[in-house]
Amino acid sequence: MSVDKLLKRHQSLTHSENMKVVSHVQRQDGDWVRHTVMIENVDAPFVFKRTKPYQSLQGARVNMTYYRTVETVAGMEFEQMKVVRIKRA
Repeated sequence: MSVDKLLKRHQSLTHSENMKVVSHVQRQDGDWVRHTVMIENVDAPFVFKRTKPYQSLQGARVNMTYYRTVETVAGMEFEQMKVVRIKRA
């Protein structure tokens, strides 16, 4: 599905291009690998899951489609971005 179709279908999605990755961490989460990506000049982490480890994105430029969520940990709320689609720019 194209980015334009995704954005039309889901109003809460945001698409950003040519964003620089400053940190990329991968860790096992059950049968999945949870990826946390930090983007230059953005305080919230971008997270996504895959069934396999992914090549390191640190230092790369990426295009992402994502939406904002809030996760509660130990009674505290943390903002994060759930990535729907990520590709190298």
